[in-house]
Amino acid sequence: MQAAPEDVSWYALRTRSRHEKKVAAEVGGRGLEVFLPLVARTSRWSDRQKEVLFPLFPGYVFVRLRTADPARLSVLQTPGVAGFVGNQGRGTPIPGRQIDNIRLVLEGQIPFELYPFLEVNQRVRIRGGSLDGVEGVLLAKNADQSLVVSIDLIQRSILVRVTGYELERV
Repeated sequence: MQAAPEDVSWYALRTRSRHEKKVAAEVGGRGLEVFLPLVARTSRWSDRQKEVLFPLFPGYVFVRLRTADPARLSVLQTPGVAGFVGNQGRGTPIPGRQIDNIRLVLEGQIPFELYPFLEVNQRVRIRGGSLDGVEGVLLAKNADQSLVVSIDLIQRSILVRVTGYELERV
C-alpha cells in the first residue's frame, strides 16, 4: 500500500562530527529520500588550494519518511547517526516548505550567509524572480533588505539579500 503524501514528512538527523556525507550516502542508498545541503568553499593547504563541498548545516542530514516507517530503526542504526532531532528521539516533522525554501535558495545561486536563528519578526514571501515563493523573516541589515530562511526545528538559518525583489506578508 502506498503512503498518503501527507503521511510522509522530513526529519532532521543529528550526526557525528564530519559524518554528514557518509550518513547521507548510507541512508540514501537504502532508497530513502535524503537532503544534505552543501556549499562550496575554498580550502587552502600549504601546497595547494581546492574548492571543497561542506555541509550548510554541520551535524545535520534531512531524511523523508513516513511517520511509522519501519526504516526508522535502520536509519538510527546507521554508523554516524546520533539520533532524530525532536521529541524524545522520535523526531519532530519539519514542514516540507522549509526544506523547499533552502533548496530554492541553493539552486538559485543567490549569495547568502549563515545567520543566527530568529523566532520573532515579520514573515514574508518573495514574489517573482528565481526565488518566487520563498518564505522567511524580513530584516533590515546595513540598509539592505535581507530575508532569513529558517529550518525551525534545528534552529539554523541562512540570510539572503532580497533588495529589488517584491515581497508580500505571509
